[in-house]
Amino acid sequence: MTNPVFFAEPGEFDGVAPGGLFVLTGAEARHAVAVKRLAAGEAVDIVDGTGKRLSGVVASASPQELAVRADAVALDPAPPFNLTLVQALAKGDRDELAIEAATELGVDRVVPWQSERSIVRWRDAKAAKGQAKWEATVKAAAKQSRRAAVPAVGALVGLKELCGQIAESRLALILHEEAEQTLPEAVAAAGLSADTGGSILMIVGPEGGMSPNEVEQMRAAGAIAVRLGPHVLRSSTAGPAAVTLLSVQLQRW
Repeated sequence: MTNPVFFAEPGEFDGVAPGGLFVLTGAEARHAVAVKRLAAGEAVDIVDGTGKRLSGVVASASPQELAVRADAVALDPAPPFNLTLVQALAKGDRDELAIEAATELGVDRVVPWQSERSIVRWRDAKAAKGQAKWEATVKAAAKQSRRAAVPAVGALVGLKELCGQIAESRLALILHEEAEQTLPEAVAAAGLSADTGGSILMIVGPEGGMSPNEVEQMRAAGAIAVRLGPHVLRSSTAGPAAVTLLSVQLQRW
């Protein structure tokens, strides 16, 4: 079984070498000691959210501190492709379910999209609150899945900003139930392999679907409409399914 994971701040254990001692404090230390009941001699990983991992053994534990003797300190290997899930805001917390599952499956970045048919609306203070909630969701999912890197959460985008990101990506895929081309076919046609690298966008609409205008403008910016399979998937399912397919096809798994 893999080691339990706890978060330190970015750069917090940069000066620690194998054999050295790192002391975790704050809420994460309290969780490790009071909830997980970690004690001296148990294996544990400390990660900084940017991909760096300290693996070691608990040297001592107190209510406020967890001291860990480092066995190894290294960056987790970077994947060959950066996978970004552009998730339309959706009702019933389905957008949060999507980014949670996508994080567990290995997505690198998530972007909230205010689509034309989104019932949920982020305005003013609600936008900041919504982004903070997404950030907490992906961090918790990264911890649960024992990742060293927490996916970045982009700022809320409208169609114009999304088209700009499409133009800058290596490949942008509109997950659309009426598309004729499958996702694996689109990846093969683009000539992508584990060696080419770059950024891949997966664009998911809300429960009511994308408008024809949105699909047309995204295609004009360079996106390709693809389908995932014979069945219609919910907004909360499509993104994680695409992450899975891409992870296998591009040898991230």
